[in-house]
Amino acid sequence: MAETTLHIAGRQYIVHGRDGDEAHLAHLAKMIEDKVYLAQRSSPGLTEVRALLFAALFMADELNEMKRTAAGRQEQLALESDDEPAARAIEALATRIEKLRDGLAARDPDA
Repeated sequence: MAETTLHIAGRQYIVHGRDGDEAHLAHLAKMIEDKVYLAQRSSPGLTEVRALLFAALFMADELNEMKRTAAGRQEQLALESDDEPAARAIEALATRIEKLRDGLAARDPDA
């Protein structure tokens, strides 16, 4: 198990993770640190705990928005993928129109 030190909100946190996850954990810590900075900049004088709380809320809000967006896209794709019955109906209509055209042409050789 790998041990890595993360720097968040001016503190160091030693965490253990799987070997090879150090860079990923550092990346996640940087994301949290960015949100802490945003919270501290928006509301000067926040305690460390409140800054971390607001950072978590910011990230939860972003995650919630991404989930909503993804759900909307999945719904849109589901509607778009339902084109097969419509395509079959259009092909059936095209076949019917061709038969009608052929029938009319047979009645009127000059057409």
